[in-house]
Amino acid sequence: MHTPVLLKEVIEGLNPKTNQNFIDCTLGEGGHSLEILKLILPNGKLLGIDFDHRNIDFAKQKFIEAGIEATNFQLINDNFKNLQSIVKQNQFKSISGILFDLGLNSYFLDESQKGFSFRFNEYLDMRFDEKNPLTAFEIINHYSENQIESILSELGEESFSKSIAKQIVATRKNQEIKTTFDLNEVIYQATPHWYHHRKIHPSTKTFMALRIYVNQELENLKSAISQAAEIIDIHGRIAIIAFHSLEDRIIKNYFKELINTNQFKFINKKTIVPKWTEVKQNKRSRSAKLRIIEKIN
Repeated sequence: MHTPVLLKEVIEGLNPKTNQNFIDCTLGEGGHSLEILKLILPNGKLLGIDFDHRNIDFAKQKFIEAGIEATNFQLINDNFKNLQSIVKQNQFKSISGILFDLGLNSYFLDESQKGFSFRFNEYLDMRFDEKNPLTAFEIINHYSENQIESILSELGEESFSKSIAKQIVATRKNQEIKTTFDLNEVIYQATPHWYHHRKIHPSTKTFMALRIYVNQELENLKSAISQAAEIIDIHGRIAIIAFHSLEDRIIKNYFKELINTNQFKFINKKTIVPKWTEVKQNKRSRSAKLRIIEKIN
């Protein structure tokens, strides 16, 4: 069962009230959305977006079982990069709050068999959307050494990006690097012994970089924040939970730009992070950072 991160802080920050309308751009299993729905009844509506149809089905059932009427929510199987068009197509208006929870759903790591995790021996796919033609396998086996190094360095902030890229190219001359365990082995060969005995697995940054690149996560985030700023009502709030430094940097900088236009203000001047009690109960929350802004003009 997926546990919504910073649930209390998100609800306090978005401050949903009776009959308001909200958008959850990363519906997941509906944890945040359900709490929002409870507070916006009887006439408030929630638009939930998720690129995984499994989450749409799960959340719908969850809401119905909680006694939420179907007229109070619309759940859309799409990518939040299409936020404005989704809102327009569904005639969703008077938006008081928009939420993004950028955490990777545990399903993709534990069950999807798409090669997102270095813990299981799976084909190097890493696509959220199967219509996407680009896979991690394609990058690892066909991109140039310089291209791979750039991806690992810029998107994974991997200190050994140069040596890992070099080892990838050397290895694939003899055989394709097909699976996560194949890639793990290459990373171990390319990095010093001490790097293999830290708290963070030596493959963590490489896998993250490939996933971000395959799914264009940072580009989609930039686009979605811009669209959210356009469609949110005055006094409406945008809340975003990030889980790694690249995402958080984009959010921080974009929010600052919006503040400088005098159209928005910060709700939380300091970044909100989970309390130690939450981290103890849900280890995946430990790197979460929440930022919230409100439209004032």
